[in-house]
Amino acid sequence: MQVLPDPVRRLAAWCVVALLVAGVGWVVVELGRVFRPAVVPVLLALLGSALLAPLHRRLVGVGVHRSLSAFVTCVAVVAVVGGALFIVVSALVDNGAQIVDSVRRAAQSLTDRLGSSGTSVDSLSEEARKLAGRFGGSAVSGVVTGVGYISETVATAVLALLLVFFFLRDGDRAVGGLRGLSPYGSADTVEAVARRAFRAVEGFMRGTTFIALIDAALITAGLLGLRVPGAVGLGALVFVGAYIPYLGAFLSGAVAVLVAFADRGFAVAVWALGLIVAVQLIEGHVLQPVIQSRTVRMHPAVVLVALAAGASVAGILGLLLAVPLAAAVSGAVHEVRDRTR
Repeated sequence: MQVLPDPVRRLAAWCVVALLVAGVGWVVVELGRVFRPAVVPVLLALLGSALLAPLHRRLVGVGVHRSLSAFVTCVAVVAVVGGALFIVVSALVDNGAQIVDSVRRAAQSLTDRLGSSGTSVDSLSEEARKLAGRFGGSAVSGVVTGVGYISETVATAVLALLLVFFFLRDGDRAVGGLRGLSPYGSADTVEAVARRAFRAVEGFMRGTTFIALIDAALITAGLLGLRVPGAVGLGALVFVGAYIPYLGAFLSGAVAVLVAFADRGFAVAVWALGLIVAVQLIEGHVLQPVIQSRTVRMHPAVVLVALAAGASVAGILGLLLAVPLAAAVSGAVHEVRDRTR
């Protein structure tokens, strides 16, 4: 005789499964935090390998040795990424002060128009200066902390680049090792799931980079046409923000509109807003379906939840890694579902 009816027993079984999955996820996150210096370079190297894998495969396909192909690919990515970072940083440095000043004047204008009750940007700035002077004694420790962060970032980038080389060169060996560690009779399934997850990340990285270039080029050209100051720097912000879906586009677009409002007036700001909205509509209705729909199939709600979870776990780094990891999980789930069917 059953004490509980079948629906309640099934519900209890699913609750146990959910608790087990949540427990495993929590353990993985905590282990990632503990071993952060090792985990972060590995994740970044996987993203880099996913972006560079097509070039590496093409070089190997024309007869280049795997080691030489991986080395050439890494050198190429250093040159391309270094050049892109130089352009972005130069644009932001050259136009950063102008952009910040424009945003400040836009905020002041909005404050004056809205009739703030005795509060202005200047008073807020004065309070910020007083607060900085009050806590000026901690400046040395802040500098030391900044130097430590820079050193950690450089070390992480170098380690990630070395791992990209080994991942590209020894990718086939990794597949063989994965099959060897798989339970008996499930090697084919495990390999298929891993390949599907990697293809999803590969498609996301390649598609996002291509879309970011198109968005940045269109918005930069439009802002130059509207004679908005700092258009190149704003385009650089758009390119960087494209790697954080939705949130990055919103923030970079808001900065562009504020700069246009401060320097060119309300009418040009409306045109700038229309330009950004038009580019986002082209991205959402043309670029995203054409470029990423075949490799990354995730609902926008899933992307937003992934961004929130990544930000809560690892801050800015979590925002950058959340969607690629979600794409990998989505690809693995689709592969398992297709095989069970």
